[in-house]
Amino acid sequence: MTRTIVDISILQTLPPSNINRDDTGSPKTAVYGGVRRARVSSQAWKRATRLAFDSLLDRGHLGTRTKRVIELVADRVRKKEESISDERAQELATLAFAAAGIKVSKPRGSTPEHELPAEAGYLLFLSARQIDRLAELCVEANGAPDAAAHLKASGIKKTLDEHHSVDLALFGRMVAEASDLNVDAAAQVAHAISVHAVENEFDYYTAVDDHKAEDDEEDAGAGMIGTVEFNSSTLYRYATVDVDRLRDNLGDTEATRRAVEAFVQGFARSLPSGKQNTFANRTLPDGIVISVRESQPVNLVGAFEEAITESPRLRHASERLAAHASAIDEAYGTAPVTSWVVRASDAASALDALGERATLDDAVASLGDTVASRLVGRQ
Repeated sequence: MTRTIVDISILQTLPPSNINRDDTGSPKTAVYGGVRRARVSSQAWKRATRLAFDSLLDRGHLGTRTKRVIELVADRVRKKEESISDERAQELATLAFAAAGIKVSKPRGSTPEHELPAEAGYLLFLSARQIDRLAELCVEANGAPDAAAHLKASGIKKTLDEHHSVDLALFGRMVAEASDLNVDAAAQVAHAISVHAVENEFDYYTAVDDHKAEDDEEDAGAGMIGTVEFNSSTLYRYATVDVDRLRDNLGDTEATRRAVEAFVQGFARSLPSGKQNTFANRTLPDGIVISVRESQPVNLVGAFEEAITESPRLRHASERLAAHASAIDEAYGTAPVTSWVVRASDAASALDALGERATLDDAVASLGDTVASRLVGRQ
């Protein structure tokens, strides 16, 4: 069966910034090609993409990832039936998750004097429709002689295994105690790395005490001093979407089209927000290549195994990326079915050899048409 895979390769330049920190507060890095590179974790860019969905999709098509699932469902139960008390709603929600085989327990901060709702032992991803349906089943069970038995017989697991949200279908779900509720992710996001070597730098800063500064008798010393670590980089970013798996997860062609369009828009336009107020570093990509393949995903990071040392980096990176993509496709027969190039800089003009030049909005619209037509042909 012919597959449909969407690859997104991006070159993006960041000024001094620290958008993704490690446990010491330093910008994340990785050694690649024998030199240290700036790195932004895949998790950071997945979350930034998910947050971007809020402005791209209706909230009803999205989900919530939380440990506080009892509170989440209990609140929905109360909205559906105000006569049910908070305590009873939480009890019903607990019974519902027990019926699905998902363990919950009291959080650490819960005490007899200040009892908190039970939580799952890990972040659980639920779609808006799944939350709503769980609440409906809890309301129905409230009137049954045995609520627990009623919920066990109500098909809770089936409820949690259908009507997936766009973000759940894209990024997947793992349920430790009930593996049959796992959802395989349709999207993969690579760690972004710089196309050149980096050395982190330190910004020494001082903060003035305004009130103290107005007193002539006070010393002129700073009220606070500190340092913040940063680097600047031209990043290679990559993500891929298995459209067929996404269609299986969502169960609907039109929903799949919307999901692919939202993912590409969200991934391209998003940026992790670490130290944003300190550096005001938000940029948009210098060049984007969107490709539809029917063989396999192809991460083109090999173009930068040898770190770029020449300037301007963006021009050399674009030339490297274009040459490497062409060489890979020729050697392995992975040439895309169709591709689009979005670029804002003449320095990225070498990318034009990889596809039809377009604005991001036009490229995404054309991609949606292509995905929809290929899915219709698959049915």
